[in-house]
Formats: sequence, C-alpha cells, structure tokens
Amino acid sequence: MRWPNQPPASFAFVMATGIVSAALLDAGLTGFSRALLWIATVALVVLVAGLLGRLMVHGRDAVADFRNPHKGFGYLTVVAGMNVVGIGFHPVAPAVTWVLAALSIPLWIFLAYGVPLSMMLRTEIGEGPRMRLLPVDGTWFLWVVSSQSLSVAAASLATDAGAVSLMSDAAVAFWGVGIMLYLTLTTLVMLRLLTGGESLGGIVPTNWIFMGATAITVLAGSMILHLPADVPVIHLAGPTIGGLSYLLWAFGLWWVPFLVAFGLWRHVVRREPLRYVTALWSIVFPLGMFAVATYRFGRENQMPLVAVLGQWATWVAAAAWVAVAVAMVAAFLAWLRRRQAVRN
Repeated sequence: MRWPNQPPASFAFVMATGIVSAALLDAGLTGFSRALLWIATVALVVLVAGLLGRLMVHGRDAVADFRNPHKGFGYLTVVAGMNVVGIGFHPVAPAVTWVLAALSIPLWIFLAYGVPLSMMLRTEIGEGPRMRLLPVDGTWFLWVVSSQSLSVAAASLATDAGAVSLMSDAAVAFWGVGIMLYLTLTTLVMLRLLTGGESLGGIVPTNWIFMGATAITVLAGSMILHLPADVPVIHLAGPTIGGLSYLLWAFGLWWVPFLVAFGLWRHVVRREPLRYVTALWSIVFPLGMFAVATYRFGRENQMPLVAVLGQWATWVAAAAWVAVAVAMVAAFLAWLRRRQAVRN
C-alpha cells in the first residue's frame, strides 16, 4: 500500500475509471458516467502530486524503476491517464482536453524514447547482462496505449472549429506509430510466451494490456474514420485504417479466451490466492476500452452485431470496476486495521 512501491501502476486506476465512465456514457447512464469521471479526475490530480513528491524524495528509486524493463514503461500510464480523463471532458469542457493533451505530449516524447533508450544504452555500456530474449511483458504495451491515447485525443480535438486538418494529421500520425509498435511488440510477447518466458507462470494481470492496446487502437481508428472524408489525410489513409482496425478488433476478441484461461490456470489449477493488487486495474481498463471501442466501431460502421457486443461488454467492464473497487477499499481498510494494531 506504500506509494513508493507501485507508482506507475496506480495510474491504471485513473485509466480504468475514465474509460468505464466513457462506456457508461455510451450506455446512456450519464449520472454514473460523470461520477466516475470526477473520481478519475481527483485520482489523477492526487497521483500526479504524489508522483512529483516521489521524484523529489525517492529520486534514485524512480530512476531505477525507469530503467527496469518490467517497470519503465509503466510510467506511460501517466500519459494515457491524462488523455483518458481529458477525452471524457471534451463534450462539456474541451479546454481541459486541450490542456491535458498538450501536457502529455512532452511527457510522451520523454518516456517513449527515454525508456527504451535507457535499456539499450545500459546494455551497450556494460551495466547489465545481454539477454537472449528481452524481458518483455504486458506493461510494454503501454508504449502503444499511450501513443493511441494521443491519437484519440487528437481525433476528439479535430472536431473543434479551426483544428480539423492539423489534428486529423496528428491523429493519423499517432495511430500509425501506435500500430507499428503494436505489431512489433506482439511478435516479442508471443515469442516469449510460447518459449516459456513468463517467469510468474501464466499471464499476469498486466498482460491484459495486450488486449487493451488492441482495443484503443480500434477506438482511435473508429474516431479517425468519423472525421470529415474531405480532409486529405483521411482520404489517403482512411481505407487502410478501417481495414486494419477491424482486423485488430477481431484479434483482440480472439485473445480474450487465452487471458481468461491463463487466469483460471493460475488461480484454480495452481491455486494461487486471488487478492487485491494495484495491477488488477490493468484488467479493468482493457475490458472498458474493449467495450467502448467495440460499441463505437460497430455504430460508426453500421455493424449492429458488433455494437451490441460492445453494449454487453460495457456491463462486464462495469461489474469488473465495482468488484476491484470493493477489493481495493477492503484492502485499504485491512491495512488501516493492521497499522492500528501495530500502534496499540
């Protein structure tokens, strides 16, 4: 429960809450949607303040996490969290979307280049051993998620007057970066899993980000396709984006049974205890993103069965959010009781 132990993972709560808010808005539950959006907003402010405090007080630990292959990419949750919250405010306060997107871009540039470069240069100068197989895991897909969150933000802002052409270009550019990273990382992750590289046995919660990266790519694609067709970049890239988005949606759906099967194997067959950890929000976020992406992709492309599947997925995501939130509160209360017992 100490902040210094899991700084980036905590932002997964912001991402999960923000995207479930969007899913509930699509379902017509405006009141619940706004409540979750404000919860995500407050959490974002608190966590950013806490992260800044950690950087000042525990700077050495933060640098070590930054250069750790299993933790470094986790800092990109800050970028994704900012844009998920910003996009939620776009219908009522687009200025918030603009500000959060503008703040997230330099952070994305620093992290998207800095994290992989720190690992490459560390190996080159002999600070760490050369590995035959990179220790890639689900957190690496935050590289994709953060890039596509910028694409979604740009596509949202492209609907504002005077920003259509510039923001459309940015949306397609970030979408292209994200999809190339996705295809590359998918190869590495599948190779690692098929060769027994998952050291914890089966797929851990953060590997659900694999599916979340697929879903946010589809969401970004559907929003780009909804932009005016006479914008040059949409006319040029539209058919490619539409086709690849549908293929990735199908692949993301195909991936879900594997994630569920590995989870059952870990907790039913191997009987590993299922208890609250911050990483559980890394399951809720992909479920919510899949619901939003599926519903909006089906709606925008006149595919009613896909849209209905997205509506069903919304209730799964909402139920998952409630379950993990209850577990989080219970874990916090248990921690308070233990702390009180120690004091007594």
